[in-house]
Amino acid sequence: MLIGAQAAACAPGRGPVLRLRLGTGTEGGAYFSFGHAFSAAVADSVHSPVVIPVTTSASVDNLRRLDNKGSLALALTTADVAEDAIRGRHPFIHPVHLTALARIYVNYTHLVVRADDSVTAVRDLAGQRVVLGAEGSGAQVISQRLLELAGLTGSRAVVPEQLSLMGSVEALRGRSVRAFFWSGGVPTPAVRDLSREVPLRLLALDTYVEPMRKKYGPAYTTVAIPAKPYGLDAPVPTIGTGSYLVARPDVPHDAVYELLRVLFARRVDIMRPVSAGARLEPRFAISTGSVPLHPGAVSYYRSVHG
Repeated sequence: MLIGAQAAACAPGRGPVLRLRLGTGTEGGAYFSFGHAFSAAVADSVHSPVVIPVTTSASVDNLRRLDNKGSLALALTTADVAEDAIRGRHPFIHPVHLTALARIYVNYTHLVVRADDSVTAVRDLAGQRVVLGAEGSGAQVISQRLLELAGLTGSRAVVPEQLSLMGSVEALRGRSVRAFFWSGGVPTPAVRDLSREVPLRLLALDTYVEPMRKKYGPAYTTVAIPAKPYGLDAPVPTIGTGSYLVARPDVPHDAVYELLRVLFARRVDIMRPVSAGARLEPRFAISTGSVPLHPGAVSYYRSVHG
């Protein structure tokens, strides 16, 4: 049996329904929102498999579960983590076999501090307690790489914390940490809600994009977090990386084709809670770097573009 999938009871007028578990992310984040919105859209389609969103720590956790001994058939992941998985680079111990369905939107790296804090740049975090992200998250991968490039190692290292997004929000609200990293869409609901209670500052990270690209590859780009969603004074330039919807290679061809048909037919509803200005279009969705498109995805995009 396909790992991460199972046949459900027959629906009226249908054969057995394929049930596919989708690894999302933590509550309050864009992957969590996308997974539930996508599942609901798929449920409205008579011909689609059932998509079951599973709460996880996000990217790294998802691809580990998607691996041979995992429990997922579908997953959401950042592009950099997907590249690491394909190549078997740290934090993975061997190459992970996965295929892409679509590049769905851009993740924005948030480095969040309180507006009344004296921290104004990454270097100010030396020796401070900082949330690097949840264990197994894409945020943790980016934050560790960025802090190393910023020289916050050895005696200048931060005191790292590993918390979920909601845990990070509570820690900053309670002043038990000076900052937290988060990688997600804009607005991220949990960060937006915190900004309405506690004025926030997001630190600019764009100067680290080129060093990140030189050391880890082209998955990183310069993007700007809009000011309005978090009540900021101006947009904040930061590190962006694509988000992919991926699948195990053994997910059936027809199931992938139908999932993509629903994704693009219902994209406005699905993307609304995910990221401001997200552009989910077939011509951009096929840009999945070294991650090969699933054969069912190839068929879908050919049916769209000819």
